[in-house]
Amino acid sequence: MSTIAVHLASTPPQLLPAREQMAFTLAMHILLVPFGVALPFITVLMHYRGLRRNDPVAMLLARRWSAVMAVQFAIGIITGTVLSMEFGLLWPGMMGRWGDVFGLGFGVEAWAFFLEAVLIAVYLYGWRRLKPWTHWWLAVPLPLTAALGAFGIIAANSWMNTPQGFTLDSQGRPQDVDVRQAIFTPMFGPQYWHFVVAMFMTAGYVVAGVYATGWLRGRRDRYHKLGFTVPFTVAAILTPLQFFLGDSAARAVFNKQPVKFAAMEIVWKTDRHVPEYVFGRLHGNGTISGGIKIPQLDSILAGFKPSTQVTGLTAVPASDRPTPTQATIVHWAFDIMATIGSVLILLALWYAWIWWRHRDLPANRWFFSCAALAGAACLITVECGWITTEVGRQPWIVYNHMRVSEAVTPTGAGAIWTMLAIVIVLYLTVFGAFLAVLLKMRTRWRAADAGEPAGGGHEPETGSPYGPRGEPLPDEAGAGLGGSGPRSGGDR
Repeated sequence: MSTIAVHLASTPPQLLPAREQMAFTLAMHILLVPFGVALPFITVLMHYRGLRRNDPVAMLLARRWSAVMAVQFAIGIITGTVLSMEFGLLWPGMMGRWGDVFGLGFGVEAWAFFLEAVLIAVYLYGWRRLKPWTHWWLAVPLPLTAALGAFGIIAANSWMNTPQGFTLDSQGRPQDVDVRQAIFTPMFGPQYWHFVVAMFMTAGYVVAGVYATGWLRGRRDRYHKLGFTVPFTVAAILTPLQFFLGDSAARAVFNKQPVKFAAMEIVWKTDRHVPEYVFGRLHGNGTISGGIKIPQLDSILAGFKPSTQVTGLTAVPASDRPTPTQATIVHWAFDIMATIGSVLILLALWYAWIWWRHRDLPANRWFFSCAALAGAACLITVECGWITTEVGRQPWIVYNHMRVSEAVTPTGAGAIWTMLAIVIVLYLTVFGAFLAVLLKMRTRWRAADAGEPAGGGHEPETGSPYGPRGEPLPDEAGAGLGGSGPRSGGDR
């Protein structure tokens, strides 16, 4: 305990507000990431269904989702820019020493970001100005650029977890950077696929949850049924896969970051036949209170046999590992993520069973109630995943190479607290505006579906929410592929 006290005493006072600001901005930004990564694919998939089946309801949903996608992208620009600035403002020690290696992933993300912006603009522009299939084919690269952006971010983060691809000079600075090794680190594969599938699941369940809520409120037309079925099916298919990807990622942490794994499972001493604790709290003396203890399960999960040796937190000095409080936070975040994932598997199996037997959605309010909550549950797991990744790495900002306290800005704590207050106000304003825009769009769309003027004297949506409402292209007339289509099934 004396070692911990000495370490805490040497912690710079500006470290706490810097970490709080980074945590707040990242926690807010990560709520938008699933829609940036996965909503383009779900939208293009619905668009394809509309073209393939000459389905005006599917086309209407695709157009509306593309509008949400564009608004979300604009909000993500603001929150992502703040995060990018914080790396230089709050952590100059890291950027000054490791920027040449760490920045490779962000370089990939920047290229993907600008390409995605161009493709979104083309996609929105094309609804009333391009031929249907030409428009769709120009949208096909959009999901790929979104996945490329995630590639860059995860490359940077996985490098922080398992840094490689460089040598150190006499002053401890990286040199001779190997780009391939610096990007494809040992944690990159497990972390990337686990992250991307989580984003698709979250976006799918959130979008489906909107229409599940409508179903519960009596809106049981084909518009709501289709709006629920496509995204929910995507998420349900991926849910069992995510179980195996999550297990693979946890085992990669066990092999490559054993101290982080010890924090995730609150393992105090290195041992074999280690029990699994479901929740529970780790104390400074190594004891665990609360939770459910399952004998030997942790060793079995780590190495498929009870005799597997699991590294404990005490395998390294106290100054080189998460504190008991941090370990408890990581452990709870990990267990919440695993618990929600297990429940979602049951929901996906329920859906698959009913669909296999009846080729239709479950006609059950309990199912739709669970489906309406699934999106919010997924957002919680996304937050928990990043807590596990970032807090579990403490006290390192670059694992085993640089501590967080060595990277923090020399700026005074008071100035950072003030900046945090400004950022909170900015984010609340931005997210409030985002919500207001979405509610305005919803009001307009409902008015359009009812054939009534929207609030404020505006005309209801008649074709596309983008650009002049001119005549449809000749091969679109009456087909409902780019214009208003037939006034049926909610497409008005």
